[in-house]
Amino acid sequence: MPNNPISCHLITWGQDLDTGMREASELGYRACETFTNHALAYEGRVDDYKQMLASHNLRLSALYAGGRFSDPDKAQDVIEFNTRVAKLLNAAGVDRIVFGPGGPRDGQSTPEQLRQMASTINEAAKRTADLGVLACVHPHLGTEIQDREEIDAIMEQTDPEVVFFCPDTAHLAGAGMDPADVIRTYGSRMQYMHLKDLTPQNPTDRSAFTAFSGTEALPIFCELGLGTVDFESVMQALQEVGYNGWMTVEIDVSTSTPYQSLKQCRDFVQNELGLSLELAS
Repeated sequence: MPNNPISCHLITWGQDLDTGMREASELGYRACETFTNHALAYEGRVDDYKQMLASHNLRLSALYAGGRFSDPDKAQDVIEFNTRVAKLLNAAGVDRIVFGPGGPRDGQSTPEQLRQMASTINEAAKRTADLGVLACVHPHLGTEIQDREEIDAIMEQTDPEVVFFCPDTAHLAGAGMDPADVIRTYGSRMQYMHLKDLTPQNPTDRSAFTAFSGTEALPIFCELGLGTVDFESVMQALQEVGYNGWMTVEIDVSTSTPYQSLKQCRDFVQNELGLSLELAS
């Protein structure tokens, strides 16, 4: 049985952090990501933040930062912001930061933009590494790092000693990639990942999406096991590359309630992927 630690992103509860923590804990999750703005509200009093999580039997797995890496005029601001988040993470005893690229996307990133991204990412990652926090690049639909060519360029042009990789199964699949293939390619640089499913364009069983009435568009992402991502091949690839790090369940928008959505994900993680929500001491 795989022993990867499992986390849950509280994005599904929106800004309702209290309910998110309580319900995630009730479902058996023992770690979470929160919105970064929630964490920064406790800047200077990180112990209060940790105690709040601990009161729900939760710990923090990472925070999502990043920025518009391709804009040279914003480079220093991006570097300083990620350093600020890393300082908070260090104080909280957390050693992962997710580098999310900027959007909205304006066509494919140019070679010049990719070089600028790599430069800014390298410098920001060096700063976070100095604080004991590993920077993990997260390709994301609709942003400046979306397609395989962009991922390959960024990974080639960044320092493997300080820049790591955070695949998101649904974002990779949504951009036309095979997540398992990407994992095999960059498994040696993986230090974090998001588990997410991609809604079928024309689902045959619409009843699986609890609140869908037939008149509205389904969200692009869905609960684990209801979409098109081949998680069997993903787990095989993770085993091949020896990845034993964090796997964070994430669903942006629920088609029922956040509780029911994360219950579906929990059941899939436990029953289909063979993973435990309990964390090693």
